[in-house]
Amino acid sequence: MEVDDGSGRYVVTGVALLAEPAQLLPAREQMALTLMFHIILVPLGVALPTMMLIANYKGLRRNDPVALTLARRWSHAAGLTFAVGAASGTVLSFEMGLLWPGLTGRFGEVFGLPFAIEGIAFFLEAILVAVYIYGWRRMRPWTHFWLGLPIPFIALAGAFSIISANAWMNMPAGFTLGPDGQLTNIDPGAAILNRALPYELTHFVLAAYMAAGFTVASVYAVGWLRGRRDRYHRLGILIPFTVAAVLTPVQFVVGDLAAVAVFHDQPAKFAAMEVVTTSGGHQPEILYGVYDSATNTVRGGVRIAGLDSWLAGGSVDTYVPGLDGVAAADRPSNVTIVHWAFDTMAGIGTVLIPLALWFGVAYWRRRDVPRSRLFLWCAAAAGALTYVAVEAGWIVTEVGRQPWIVYQVLRTSDAVTHADGVWVSFTVVLALYLVLGIGTVAVLRAMSRRWRHTDRTIDEDAVYGPRPAATPEAGR
Repeated sequence: MEVDDGSGRYVVTGVALLAEPAQLLPAREQMALTLMFHIILVPLGVALPTMMLIANYKGLRRNDPVALTLARRWSHAAGLTFAVGAASGTVLSFEMGLLWPGLTGRFGEVFGLPFAIEGIAFFLEAILVAVYIYGWRRMRPWTHFWLGLPIPFIALAGAFSIISANAWMNMPAGFTLGPDGQLTNIDPGAAILNRALPYELTHFVLAAYMAAGFTVASVYAVGWLRGRRDRYHRLGILIPFTVAAVLTPVQFVVGDLAAVAVFHDQPAKFAAMEVVTTSGGHQPEILYGVYDSATNTVRGGVRIAGLDSWLAGGSVDTYVPGLDGVAAADRPSNVTIVHWAFDTMAGIGTVLIPLALWFGVAYWRRRDVPRSRLFLWCAAAAGALTYVAVEAGWIVTEVGRQPWIVYQVLRTSDAVTHADGVWVSFTVVLALYLVLGIGTVAVLRAMSRRWRHTDRTIDEDAVYGPRPAATPEAGR
């Protein structure tokens, strides 16, 4: 018999109710907290070095001290966020083993290689970021630039390794599960290059560059709104906003392809994302609405007839499996959360397209930032919106896969630790992340205030400042 426990989670019962492990809820809450904090720092770690180097290159090619000032300041912000991300990522790594021994103990030799790759990438990036920051005015300008050039690629290698592990959890590969439950034919290469990797990695990297680009630009858009309309703030908007604006329509297409891939690979997750209750064709697209697990229906929401089937298969007749075809015990643990997160992510990506087009048309016509205050307000809000979308995307990925920690192979409840004290560790991690978060914001604000009260274009007095006479020939 299948019983609804009142929270949207179903458990299977025989003669008596089989309760979930007591550690499952605090372990999931702690993992969610860690991931949602760490993901704030990842886009900056992945994408900010690219924008920093664009500004550095522009400064050297055109002997532009303003661009060099931006590059130096962004390098210090990148160093700070990298350091904090290292701390939060280390906690996350320990949690994988301590909270989910059923996963790492049983499948570690299958999907453990990406974590080794991530460790190597982390140390390489840490060394190069430190050298780059230290190298201002201590190296020839072009030597300094070329030493920083590998940083974005190493950051992408780190992102590749982590996304590969997550994609493997969605589409497990690289092993054979014997009738006795033992693993055979283990192939770590096949595990890394699993079927979900291409669309998950592409979707995430684009999201990271969009989030970092819009967020960095939003800082200077706020300054522009406050009357700081100098070349420093103009470049501070143009460089990151251009990167994000170019990638926004690309992400719209990639996101659609990723959703179609989920439709084929994880039909139960897709049904939760689109809150498809009954299998069949002519499925409507339901915007928001609340899923009722007791009756398998949706209350409220805006319905667009046939659109969901058309998006899934290019025709309103496309058959879309619904939640009615998924055993209650195998449905995502909270369909409403998954659906709202998906709608929020897709909605934000959609509304950013006209903002990107607005910027593109204005720059094509006048080679400048749009002067409209409405645009500047939208640009200032875009950074926060993209981070909401990034958080929502991870909710879709992780909550939508439940109750599986490895899709259709290992349940989350079977992987969780049996040790006591998980609520205590959750409290400790919460306190740690509060300190890290408050400290990071405080340091960034202190850096901003210091920069704002000094010359906005030239920092020649700082030992790490840009060279006042940097030219392309100077570094040759």
